[in-house]
Amino acid sequence: MNFETYPFEKLNRLLDPVEPCGSYAPLSLTIGEPQFETPQFILDALNEHASLLNKYPKTSGEPILREAMLTYLKNRFSLTLEDRQIIPTFGTREVLFNFPQFLLHDVEAPLMVFPNPFYQIYEGAAKASRAEVVYLNLNESNDFQPIIDEKVLAEANLVILNSPNNPTSSTMSMETMKQWIEMALKYDFVLLNDECYADLYLNEPVPSLLNASIEVGNPEFKNVLVINSISKRSSAPGLRSGFIAGDAAILKAYMVYRTYVGCASPLPLQHAAAVAWADQEYVDVFREKYKKNFEVAKEVLGVDAPEATFYIWMKVDDEIAYTVKLYERYNLKVIPGSFLGREGEGKGYVRLALVYEAEKTREALERIAALNEELKIKN
Repeated sequence: MNFETYPFEKLNRLLDPVEPCGSYAPLSLTIGEPQFETPQFILDALNEHASLLNKYPKTSGEPILREAMLTYLKNRFSLTLEDRQIIPTFGTREVLFNFPQFLLHDVEAPLMVFPNPFYQIYEGAAKASRAEVVYLNLNESNDFQPIIDEKVLAEANLVILNSPNNPTSSTMSMETMKQWIEMALKYDFVLLNDECYADLYLNEPVPSLLNASIEVGNPEFKNVLVINSISKRSSAPGLRSGFIAGDAAILKAYMVYRTYVGCASPLPLQHAAAVAWADQEYVDVFREKYKKNFEVAKEVLGVDAPEATFYIWMKVDDEIAYTVKLYERYNLKVIPGSFLGREGEGKGYVRLALVYEAEKTREALERIAALNEELKIKN
């Protein structure tokens, strides 16, 4: 399979010949990985259940984990799901990669639709599924919102949305999500929303696609699925705990497929993940940290905070030249937007991941502000 080079490898190749300024300590705003300590109660649960490493885990997940996830959906989104409507996964990257392969395997000429720019695993899944891709281009002209094209959707088999969005930080409204579900029912395609940033809202909680499904009279979630993860909400990406939830008929068949994939989470990780999914206190703490970072960004760069995520999608003139110059002058790494998009989308932008404590975030943003002043860039 001919997979595209991953964005971070492209960045390494771009910056390898560049000598960074030694006057500054190295800093990186490239990866969406929270840099806060994982809460102690999660580590304690992991340690307490370490002896369970002598047992094989179930592909379907332990009852304690499934119940914690269902409780999370109830508490966070007021969603009452049945056990058959959810499957624990080994994070969300693996499910985003293998679910399309499962779904599209028997389709003669599959068509996938997803946002552009995007999380690159969507593209990898399309290649592995031998699917044609149609992009939902996100740019300034459409306020970074995916636009419905019924001619395309009439032929689609799988549409992946990502709201709140990585990398643009845009968030779909309830009304927009309802329109997408109506299209999925009208044209009989599977609609999946990647909701990994749903708990990183800064003010008002953002809804799930499953909430929108109920509002349009689709309480069984026909053709509708969501995925989510504790990586961002609990500052625990290493636990690799996620889920896919929604249409029980699709999930029943997908569960059979998963028994062959071999991606069951080890039992100690499942127990640690269960207490993480049940927690809200520390999630609120982390959310306040991200909110503080955006307050710093407003002060230093003059940028407005998005509704959710920890990203700034910052407009620049030449994103490649900007990235090189920022590293060369200020020893700070960012991701060029063009590394995250195709067909020209993402050009003229860089993505900043505000994943540190406020003090370090301020230091990084002040370096950006200094370069922006040199280049006469206004935000």
